[in-house]
Amino acid sequence: MAKTSSQFVCQSCGTVHSKWNGKCEGCGEWNTLVEETLSVAPGSLKPTSKKNTGTLEFTSLDEQREAPERIKLGVEELDRVFGGGLVPASATLIGGDPGIGKSTLLLQVTARLARNGMEVVYVSGEEAAAQIQDRAERLKISASPVKLATETDLRTILSALKKSKPDFVVIDSIQTLWSDSVEAAPGSVSQVRACAQELVRFAKRSGCALVIVGHVTKEGQIAGPRVVEHMVDTVFYFEGERGHQFRILRAVKNRFGPTDEIGIFEMSAFGLSPAKEPSALFLSSEDERTGGAAVFAAMEGSRPMLAEVQALGGPAAYGTPRRSVVGWDTNRLAMMIAVLEARCGIQIGGRDIYLSVAGGYRINEPAGDLASAAALLSSISDTPLPEKAIFFGEIALSGAIRPVARMEARIKEAERLGFRSAFGPEGPQKRHGDLTYTPIKRLSDLVDMLGIKDDDG
Repeated sequence: MAKTSSQFVCQSCGTVHSKWNGKCEGCGEWNTLVEETLSVAPGSLKPTSKKNTGTLEFTSLDEQREAPERIKLGVEELDRVFGGGLVPASATLIGGDPGIGKSTLLLQVTARLARNGMEVVYVSGEEAAAQIQDRAERLKISASPVKLATETDLRTILSALKKSKPDFVVIDSIQTLWSDSVEAAPGSVSQVRACAQELVRFAKRSGCALVIVGHVTKEGQIAGPRVVEHMVDTVFYFEGERGHQFRILRAVKNRFGPTDEIGIFEMSAFGLSPAKEPSALFLSSEDERTGGAAVFAAMEGSRPMLAEVQALGGPAAYGTPRRSVVGWDTNRLAMMIAVLEARCGIQIGGRDIYLSVAGGYRINEPAGDLASAAALLSSISDTPLPEKAIFFGEIALSGAIRPVARMEARIKEAERLGFRSAFGPEGPQKRHGDLTYTPIKRLSDLVDMLGIKDDDG
């Protein structure tokens, strides 16, 4: 007869506790421990005998190996993020907010691969088959020979996959699956870990390319234990604001290609399509030039991106000044305000400050400091910045403007899009066609350029 024992697992970080505590010792979260029952059959845990021990073969670092064969998806933005195409026997994890378009994108991918003659399987644990068929009809891909199934039992899914021997498998989503080897509720840490391990093992043994959809927490991280992200080969995040039509597929881990690459898609009534002119998507209209807007030249992997940073500073309506940031780091805004006050004599700590990146884009690199500072200074002085100008550079605590990577690429992309001037750290001193580069050594130089006087707030 099987012996039963219980353990308490944190649903936030996966730390195992022998008894219940109000606070997890691993991540410090409160009320996240859930009891899970373990069943162990008598005699199932036996020491490994020497005769059953396998042999380990070693190889050298300079052994010649062929590059992994890649499956072209036929969508330039997807192939860019994957690093040139999908690799067989690989496992990919895609996370994103509810309703952002994960299922729509993957259904379009499976339909395209199926039309190219590949054996494709789409397994959903969240929707009924009729719902997926209705979506496929709306996307005009219902005629594609995709094998569709709705199931949450992992054993049943693996049995069917072994019989059909597919080339490409989508599991939507990992939080809905359950394994009878673990006595825990679907979506719990133990179930997610066990199901992901079995699916990745199947992909490696069978040679099929596997894509797993994962839910995200309110902090934006993929729900479940972080060990799942270590199991898979690639981890993507599908980002975007539901009020905007643009979606960003961002690679944060890729064993077969570069990380930090992004693919940009546009949501329409007929699904997701690659965006046209991606580097200029996040520039707002220039019908009316007012103070408080600066264009930032960002780098997303190997792709330059131009985005507009908007700032607004005004008298505090209440006793405590308000700070509201969308698309940037709040801590960097606080640091920039401190540098403006301590190094430039601009007293703005008592103002309400609002800063937003247009189009739902998010700045993830320190090079956005100078553009944010230019937008804020332009707002509080009500002075428009130079027309058709870009800004990039990291602000040090001393007020100096530090160099950033890929400066030439940022400038060339701005020149291609018709910009006439660029402001940034010392570096490229030459003229780039019709674009003039102006180096800025310190943040106070930008203050002098805008003609801002010391203010008492």
